[in-house]
Amino acid sequence: MSVVAGVDFGTLSVRVSIVDHQRGRLGSGAGKYPLHRKAEDPDYATQSHADHLTALVEAMRGALAAAGVSGEEIEAIAIDTTGSSVIPVDAQLQPLDEYYLWCDHRAWREALEITAKAHETGLPAIEWCGGAYSSEWGFSKLLHWLRHNPEKRERFATALEHCDYIAAVLCGITNLDGLPRSACAMGHKWLWNKSLGGLPPEEFLASLDPVMTGIRAKISAGRYAASNSLAGRLSPEWAGRLGLRAGIPIPVGALDAHWDAIGAGCRLGDVVNVIGTSTCIMAMSEEPNLVPGVCGVAPGSIHPEKTGIEAGLSATGDIFDAIARRANTSVAALSEGLDGYVAGQTGLLRLTWDNGDRTVLVNPELGGVTLGWNLTHTAHDELFAAIEGTAFHTRVILERMAEYGTPIHRVINGGGIPQRSEALNRVYANVLNKPVLVPESEVTSLGSAIFAFLAAGTFQSVEEAQDALCPSFRIIEPDPAAAATYERLYSLYRKLYFALGKRESPAVQVGEVLPELRLIAESARKRISHT
Repeated sequence: MSVVAGVDFGTLSVRVSIVDHQRGRLGSGAGKYPLHRKAEDPDYATQSHADHLTALVEAMRGALAAAGVSGEEIEAIAIDTTGSSVIPVDAQLQPLDEYYLWCDHRAWREALEITAKAHETGLPAIEWCGGAYSSEWGFSKLLHWLRHNPEKRERFATALEHCDYIAAVLCGITNLDGLPRSACAMGHKWLWNKSLGGLPPEEFLASLDPVMTGIRAKISAGRYAASNSLAGRLSPEWAGRLGLRAGIPIPVGALDAHWDAIGAGCRLGDVVNVIGTSTCIMAMSEEPNLVPGVCGVAPGSIHPEKTGIEAGLSATGDIFDAIARRANTSVAALSEGLDGYVAGQTGLLRLTWDNGDRTVLVNPELGGVTLGWNLTHTAHDELFAAIEGTAFHTRVILERMAEYGTPIHRVINGGGIPQRSEALNRVYANVLNKPVLVPESEVTSLGSAIFAFLAAGTFQSVEEAQDALCPSFRIIEPDPAAAATYERLYSLYRKLYFALGKRESPAVQVGEVLPELRLIAESARKRISHT
C-alpha cells in the first residue's frame, strides 16, 4: 500500500487529501483563513502567510484523522496553490508583507505599463502570455509593492509565488540559492521562458521604473523546474508540526487549476474548465501554440512533459456569491428552481466582467453589464443570466484557442461548482453545443496527490496515475432546441463583448440587442407553456 498527501491551497481554505494508490481518497481535512479586503479599495486582496500555515496544520491533522492512517504511513506530500499570489521576503526568507493574492488587482496600472513597454521594445515573452500582461501576475504586483513600500526596499531579497514559498518552508530551505521555482507558475505569471533565456532582460525591467533595477537577479535566485523534480524533503520541524515522517519527498509545486486539470483527467485534446471562485481554462499541446489574449503558454506546466495553455474568467463563483449577497440570501437558496429554467427565458444578457476580463481582452478596467431588465425580474433570473454569461465568455475563449491551433475534442467541467450545480453544466453544454463531462467525484487536491505519488515513485507517469486514480465522468449532452436559442444569444453576446470591452472599439450597431432579447424570451416562455 502506498499513501500520500495532496495539498490544495484555495482562495479561502486549504484542503488536504490522504490518497491510497489503489483505493483512492481515504479522507480529507480543511482549514480556513481570512481574505483581507478593504471597502474603500475593491482591488485590494491579501492574506497572511502565518494564517496559511496554521490552516495547513489543521487540515493535515483533520485529513489523517478522517483517513484513519498514521502520519508515519505518508510517503510524499505535494502542494498546489493559487497564483499569482506573491509574497516579498528578506534574505532569511522571512515575509516582508502579506501575500498579494491572485485576485488583488491594485497593480492594473503597472500591468498596462508592462504591456506597453513590452510591445514598444519588442519583448518576445509578451507573445507567450497572449500579448497583454495582467494585474493578477507577478511582475505587476512586485512593481506595485516596490513603489508603495519604499521603507522595505532595502530588506527585499526576492519575491516568491505561493506554491514555491510553501514548499521552501516545509523543506526547511533558508537560503536564496536553494529556492524551488515552479516552471508552471513562473512561466505563466512571470514571463519566464527557458527558450528565451529565462526572465526578461535586466534592461527591460529597469526601464519600467528605477525601483526594478537589479530585480532580475533577485527573481532568478533558485532552481527553476517542472513538477517532476523535487523541491526538497520534509524538514524535521515541519514533520513534527504536521504529524508526518521527516525526509519524505516534496515535488516542485504548481498552480491549483493546473493540477486540478490533471486530477480531472486532462489529456491532449481536452479542455478543463476549473470552475470555482474564478474559472481557469486549461489545455495542453505537444508544441507551443501562441494564442493572443490567453493567460499564458508555458512548457512544463499542467503536465511536466507538455506545453500548458491557460485562460479563464476573473470571477465566476464570486459573481454568483455577490448576486446572492445583494439579495440577502445564499447561492444554494437562490439556485433552487434553476433546473426549471430554459435557454433565454429571462430576457437578460449578462457580461460577467464584475472583476474585469482575464481572457481574451485582458482588461481589468471593465465592470459587469446586464441588459434587458424589466420590473418583474428577480435575483433568480440574474443568477441564471450570470451562469449563461460565464458560459458565453467561456465559448469566446475556446473559439480563440481553437482558432490558434489548440483543437478541443472534450470539454471537462472541473472545480467545485460543477459538482453542485446541474443547471450550470446543462447551460454550458447547450451554449458550447458540445457534450460536457463532469467528474463523478470532486477532484480538488487529487492532482496534488498524483504528483506526490510520482515523487514517491509509486507511478512512473502522469497517465499511469490518472488511469488509477481519476474518477469516471457523467456526460451532459446538449439539447438541440436550447443550443439553437443560445446561438441567437451568443451572436448578441459576442458583438457586445468586443464592442464594450475595448476602449478603442469603433461604433457598432447594437440597437437590435434589446428587442432581440425580448423576442428570445417570448419564444422561451411559449416553449415552457407547451410543456
